[in-house]
Amino acid sequence: MTALTRMKFPKRYVIVLLTFICTNVCYIERVGFSIAYTVAADAIGVNQANKGMILSMFYYGYVLSQIPGGWAAQRIGGRRVLLLSFVLWSLICGLIPLDPNREVILVLSRLFVGVAQGFIFPAIHTVLAQWVPPQERSRSVSLTTSGMYLGAAGGMLFFPSLVKHMGPQSVFFVEAVLGVAWSVIWLKFSSEPPRTDLPKVSMPKVASREKIKAQAGGVVAPRTVKIPWRRIIFSLPVWAIVVNNFTFHYALYVLMNWLPTYFELGLQLSLQDMGSSKMLPYFNMFIFSNIGGVVADHLITRRILSVTKTRKLLNTIGFVVSAVALMALPLFRTPSGTVLCSSISLGFLALGRAGFAVNHMDVAPKFAGIVMGVSNTAGTLAGIVGVGLTGNILEGARASNMDLTNSETWKTVFFVPGYLCIFSSVIFLIFSTGEKIFE
Repeated sequence: MTALTRMKFPKRYVIVLLTFICTNVCYIERVGFSIAYTVAADAIGVNQANKGMILSMFYYGYVLSQIPGGWAAQRIGGRRVLLLSFVLWSLICGLIPLDPNREVILVLSRLFVGVAQGFIFPAIHTVLAQWVPPQERSRSVSLTTSGMYLGAAGGMLFFPSLVKHMGPQSVFFVEAVLGVAWSVIWLKFSSEPPRTDLPKVSMPKVASREKIKAQAGGVVAPRTVKIPWRRIIFSLPVWAIVVNNFTFHYALYVLMNWLPTYFELGLQLSLQDMGSSKMLPYFNMFIFSNIGGVVADHLITRRILSVTKTRKLLNTIGFVVSAVALMALPLFRTPSGTVLCSSISLGFLALGRAGFAVNHMDVAPKFAGIVMGVSNTAGTLAGIVGVGLTGNILEGARASNMDLTNSETWKTVFFVPGYLCIFSSVIFLIFSTGEKIFE
């Protein structure tokens, strides 16, 4: 860090890099559990509905802490909230056994891991809103969130082999070590937003405090400012973000949690035998997320398009192309066709995040963590609905003597998020804005 200081490496870049690693580790944990639990559950014949219930328990916990996460980050600071969240979920992963027969322990552990991780993204948005100036927000948020996809890609590449050679429980150990390691790095290299290095101003105490924060990024409300809950809840632009967040996560979580099952049961293909191709959908998300951020900032800073038109353009392209790929996915009965469709779908979904996901900071820069908490609550509900519903769809198909290797059985699974993507893109086109609406 001393060398970085001598090079005058901006501290905000360090913060963005650390939050990128943060989301990376979080999604390594989520993908890792999905892979490890699927192997352990299939080994003892757990049915698809029960698998869906266990896989979705994370999201029940996650939804409980989204809005409290935004509130806590606003009150005590995103830096502290991130640290506490990481320590908690890492300890749970390190201490809980992965035994599908002990359902109560698994349910409670996934619930509490979800609660702990639910604080993370509202806290990240609060931290980025404090540190990152408006002209860098699209690419900073895109880089940070692209860590999710790189983590998912790494998990898909690494964990099947780890499970094969060392067993499902080894995944929990690796996740706990990664979580603790990030916590130590964050504690050492992160800091609160700068105040003392800013120019001195001779203003009344309250005004001076707001001036300093404005110069630090102009985006964090003083802790005494009343949060406009009613205006946030009844704002149509906020609802446009909420609807698209729901759809994005419905599609993402269904693919993340059930794509391994589709490969194993739908295509009769072992994940261990797929090599590096199984990570391509998530690696594609990493690439397209950053492309979206760079393109958005270029369009805005060069004044080619307004903020509003930029958000709508990228969101529409991302969601519509993703919808087409999702609905084409069950029509392909080869591994390469499935990987291609899922890669296109998830890649363009990630591109769409340069639309709705950055829009939190456009419409409510002072309350980005709060709006993110509201929005991500909807995204988490999508995990509960989508993951659980998919398990019931497949179990219902099996009860009706439908073969899970038949593409017709899987059409409903992938068509539902496809239709949702089209609907959400229309909502965003009509109701979203890139203008600040909350002071």
